[in-house]
Amino acid sequence: MRLTVYLAGEIHTSWRDEIKQQAKDLQLPVDFVGPMEDHDRSDNIGEEILGEQPDKIFKDAAASSLNNLRTEILMKKSDVVMALFGEQYKQWNTAMDASAAVAFGKPLILIRQENHHHPLKELSRKAHVTVESVDQAVLALKYIFE
Repeated sequence: MRLTVYLAGEIHTSWRDEIKQQAKDLQLPVDFVGPMEDHDRSDNIGEEILGEQPDKIFKDAAASSLNNLRTEILMKKSDVVMALFGEQYKQWNTAMDASAAVAFGKPLILIRQENHHHPLKELSRKAHVTVESVDQAVLALKYIFE
């Protein structure tokens, strides 16, 4: 059995690479998908497909429509979602993706440090499991195959 794992969360740090490497080291039969990690492409895809927009708000709206389409399709085709709430960046997209996973009925592994316990308490209760590190998330994934 192979699983597809959607990696939701900020795109500016290497946390996805850590998960992919650990899964590879453990020889887990998983494939990973996630949001567009090329920030410029994500921001400009609306104009690339739909043409130049009249202002930044319309540009963002066009890009968001296409990014939401991509995210929904990949997430719905995934078997499990891992959502990381990091320390360095605002985490609005992570919250949206984790909530979407819950709404889609996707198993959710929520990764958040202890200091995020209170602000994420409701979302943590909706997740199948909440962990505090990437290492713990990979071990939770590994347990599925035992």
